Amino acid sequence: MSLYHREQPFWFKLVFTPRTVYHEVLHQARLVRRYTIRADREGWQWRSRILLPAALIAIWMIALWWGEVHVFRSSVDRCDWLTWERWPETASPHRLVLVADPQLVDPHTYPGRPWPLSTITRAHTDYYMRKSFTLVQSHLDPTTVFFLGDLFDGGREWMPSGVANSDTRWRRYGEDYWLKEYKRFGSIFFKEWLRRGFEGHHANHHRKLVASLPGNHDLGLGNGIRLPVRKRFNAFLGEGNRIDVVGNHTFVSLDTVSLSAKGQPDPATGRQGAVDGEGSNREIWGPVDDFLASINETKIRTMGRAIRHQNSRIENSLLFHQILDIKDPLITKSVHTAFTPKVDLPSILLTHVPLYRAAGTPCGPLREHLPPSTSPDAETGDYLSSDPQNAIKVEAGIQYQNVLTPEISNEIIERVGDVAFVFSGDDHDYCDVVHRGYTNPRGGGGIREITVKSFSWAMGVRKPGFLMLSLWNPLDKKDQAQASPSGNGASTLQTHLCLLPDQLSIFIRYAVLFTFTLLALLLNALFPATSRSQNTASEDYAPLLLLPQYQFSSISSAKPKSDTPPSSPLQQQQQQRPPHRQQANGLAARHTRSAYGHSGGASLHDDPLDERWSRGGWEEEE
Repeated sequence: MSLYHREQPFWFKLVFTPRTVYHEVLHQARLVRRYTIRADREGWQWRSRILLPAALIAIWMIALWWGEVHVFRSSVDRCDWLTWERWPETASPHRLVLVADPQLVDPHTYPGRPWPLSTITRAHTDYYMRKSFTLVQSHLDPTTVFFLGDLFDGGREWMPSGVANSDTRWRRYGEDYWLKEYKRFGSIFFKEWLRRGFEGHHANHHRKLVASLPGNHDLGLGNGIRLPVRKRFNAFLGEGNRIDVVGNHTFVSLDTVSLSAKGQPDPATGRQGAVDGEGSNREIWGPVDDFLASINETKIRTMGRAIRHQNSRIENSLLFHQILDIKDPLITKSVHTAFTPKVDLPSILLTHVPLYRAAGTPCGPLREHLPPSTSPDAETGDYLSSDPQNAIKVEAGIQYQNVLTPEISNEIIERVGDVAFVFSGDDHDYCDVVHRGYTNPRGGGGIREITVKSFSWAMGVRKPGFLMLSLWNPLDKKDQAQASPSGNGASTLQTHLCLLPDQLSIFIRYAVLFTFTLLALLLNALFPATSRSQNTASEDYAPLLLLPQYQFSSISSAKPKSDTPPSSPLQQQQQQRPPHRQQANGLAARHTRSAYGHSGGASLHDDPLDERWSRGGWEEEE
């Protein structure tokens, strides 16, 4: 009798019986296959859970690049000088940029806005203007920049030391706060300007930035101006009344917010401030009036100095070292002509408050708030002479005035003289008008005035902007201006409105994308969880380690009767196995077939043991 036919102990049958080894190998194969498929399925679920967040992150990166980089660069690149300048090919124009009403956001801008919304608004407006001004410098590279007032929003409220503020809301903001705001303004505009000025070919003496023109938010308006506030502004930013020769044009900056006190009744005496020597408010408008009184002489000296410097000539080279009698009219005339140039450059007037115009004077199609109500005339191309919807409202209030009075406007044009163009701010929106009531000495049938858009997106305009000026007024060897074909002084100057991105629309797109992101993440969290719960309910996964189990049944105490005898030697050997080994293998087969939905046919999961399990129990060994 062979070893396998003799009666052996239980542990010997369990370890060395060929049938037992066969079933163990089969059982391990089933487990390997089962958990390989399960691992693949769970790996795919893991990848699907990671795929959506990764896609959302990629979408957000593209959206942020578009909204924070591409939109700004494309807006500035569309304003390239070569796309709109119409000079001869041999021209070398002087390029200038006008910036109006940056009005740094501070507690005075939105007094009722709670924290942290107020802090976020302030930080983002600074970020918007810093990024825009940096792109203007790097992509457009203007030689000169003029600011048209309203550098700060609450500058007039931050009183110097020793000056009390009548408004109790702003008393806790004083000199220190204004100095912080000044440093903040410099970090946005001055820092980038200076950095570009020291880089390579940009380092030239022709570059100039002028930010001395005050606005009503910087000083106040008329009698509302406090002298210590104006002195502080002039000390840090320069005199508001000045003349600059740029590109062979004379730019006259005029402090019209102080000059507006000239037509207002003095609060102390009730008299009109225009009466010389009467009324205390002459301290407000007096310096501007004195500047206008001597503006022609100042223009002559400034133009002569600029032309000599431009042509590398020595200052005062025509003076002789002699003792002269100043009372001699011939000598006086010769001394005067030594300082007088032989050229008269076009004058450009810069003012914060626009000149007076009749109520309803249209501003043209580039005005954002209210475009023209009708189309232009087919023959002349002009719009209606009166269009209140498209006009600057002629009104005034506490510390503001939309336009100057007619008297002050007329006085400015007459005393400055030779005004070819006027540029103003204050309104925050674009406005292009021609003052037909004034005579342009260089022709053209009136003086054109452009009100420049605000540079900040928080000033009530969806698309901020700035104005670009291209100046070309060549002089010959005798310092004479070369005559233009039309004889119009305006032909030496070309303008272009450059619009910055609509920040509010960018925020709206961010909000839509944020809502889509939340919905996508929510659906991704709900539906895979539901699917997994359904799969878990429908699948009866078997444990990794199957232990022998014994179940009581009505037939467990009696030997089940088999209707059919064993049909093969394999089934005969199976009947001779111990019950606990038969039960374990039967459970493994049943669980495996249930988990993978096996419905029939010969496969790895088919086992004769399952037939005996389905009959209700196991046959005990005899």
